[in-house]
Amino acid sequence: MLQKVRQQWKDLVEAQLAGYAKELVGDDDAVSSLPPLAVQTPPKPELGDIAFPLFSYAKALKAAPPKIAADIKARIEALSDRPAGQLLLAGPYLNVKIDVAALAADLSREIRSEGPSYGCNEAKRGMKVMVEFSCPNTNKPLHLGHMRNDSLGESVSAILRANGAEVRKVNLVNNRGVHICKSMLAYEKFGNGETPESSGLKGDHLVGKYYVRFAQWEKEDSTAVEQAQEMLKKWEEGEPAVIALWKKMNQWTLDGLAESYRKMGVSFDKYYYESDTYKLGKDEVLKGLEKGVFYREADGSVWIDLADIKLDKKVLLRKDGTSLYMTQDLGTAVARHEDWPFDSLIYVVASEQNYHFKVLFHVLGKLGYEWAKNLHHLSYGMVNLPEGKMKSREGTVVDADDLVDQLTSLAADEIRAKEREGEVGDVDATAHAIALGALNYYLLQVSPTKDMIFNPAESISFNGNTGPYLQYMGARISSMLRKFAEVETDYVSVPFDPALLALEDERELIKVLASYPEAVAKAGSDYDPSVITAYLYDVSRRFSKWYHDNQILKAGEPALVKARVELSSMVLQVLRNAFSLVGIPYLSTM
Repeated sequence: MLQKVRQQWKDLVEAQLAGYAKELVGDDDAVSSLPPLAVQTPPKPELGDIAFPLFSYAKALKAAPPKIAADIKARIEALSDRPAGQLLLAGPYLNVKIDVAALAADLSREIRSEGPSYGCNEAKRGMKVMVEFSCPNTNKPLHLGHMRNDSLGESVSAILRANGAEVRKVNLVNNRGVHICKSMLAYEKFGNGETPESSGLKGDHLVGKYYVRFAQWEKEDSTAVEQAQEMLKKWEEGEPAVIALWKKMNQWTLDGLAESYRKMGVSFDKYYYESDTYKLGKDEVLKGLEKGVFYREADGSVWIDLADIKLDKKVLLRKDGTSLYMTQDLGTAVARHEDWPFDSLIYVVASEQNYHFKVLFHVLGKLGYEWAKNLHHLSYGMVNLPEGKMKSREGTVVDADDLVDQLTSLAADEIRAKEREGEVGDVDATAHAIALGALNYYLLQVSPTKDMIFNPAESISFNGNTGPYLQYMGARISSMLRKFAEVETDYVSVPFDPALLALEDERELIKVLASYPEAVAKAGSDYDPSVITAYLYDVSRRFSKWYHDNQILKAGEPALVKARVELSSMVLQVLRNAFSLVGIPYLSTM
């Protein structure tokens, strides 16, 4: 909405500049060649809300910028149908002070009318966007790195939907390959028939235990990796005993992952499994070989020369005929487009795989798939701990289940410490919602491309730039509105008068609420949830300051109470709308 107001003023100033230039110069060509009008935000509130610098017109109009500004101001003020607002002169700038009362009236109507959809747009209407994220291996449980991936995938999907796209969330389960065989081999040698039931471990944790055990055994036996590779070959040949072990251990992991996803609020529209698509990938490689896109080495392996994208060469099939990640990703991409012909496919995968996706997209293009140009790698940085990098093979990762449980426990302790059990009702459910808010906000507040350090204690804090702080702000407004509801009948005949919201803090709050659709649009175009988290914190800290400094329910005059309650209601709706885009559960009480 704020963007609409700025555009109205920009169009008006541009039109008046053109008329003014024609009067001064009298040359249509000169008028058409005027530089585009820049739009800025003044450095101080007293200078207005929109600034139009006029330096660049001095030469063409043969006039000083302050004179141009003054003349354009006079022309606009002579119009009877100009937008509401006050024109200000600031040297070479023509500034506009928005009529915030008119903006607040429009904003109130729009937010009340649109509710949860306020801020959404149609920029990507008609687009089918597939988002791949999570992509766990069936040899270990989810860890903190997966959690950043899952938070990004869920959030980007929600943001794209808010921008009008039809979105399909997909997961590729890496359930085959030599890394899977490593867990299987270690279990076969050292498991002694252990099961999730007999061990008391979630299935994914049990399998992960043997992945770590393989890494230990590998140091003791130099043939360990060779044996795992041999097991993979047997798997691809369909040896019954290997397949049976693989199915059993895969199911243990899948059951455990499903439980973790439920706990984290993560869901998918479709699962793909590498065991189903790797053969299709092999077929694609062989087609490319026939077309001369790829070539075969003397040892039987198949490669592609990447000189045309200034890279070396890449193996696509091993000499023994077994496939690699690249092979199976080729098959998966083709299968997905056949299932659901997308306009765009976004891969949410860590920056460690930048090379992989550059090659994958290039190979698909060389195979003749036109849609390959619409593939996008949403590359994100690594998540480390304050004490350093995590390593799955060494068992030094932060387990996703444990982290959610830890954050939930910390939140429950805080509720009990403040003796809020009666107010929140279900302490465990509320604590879990706070944990998810803490986790998602902390993981999303950093731009995806940047590495980050995750500090669990910081993330769960109820103060500062955190998810729980935002949830508390929502709960505080909800509590106040419940109190107002008890006396609302006394205010039925009192109209909402936005002109009463004249404090500078109120003006700024109204403007930032009106800018929410711009934040949604930018987050969608950049695939960047941190735009929304930054917006949320800005709204919350502005509201907190205003709430602290001013009475609302006890403001005195009924009309002022009504106006401030209406502003608070608008803030709450926008907070809730933004929460839904970044995985922060809304809580009416905390």
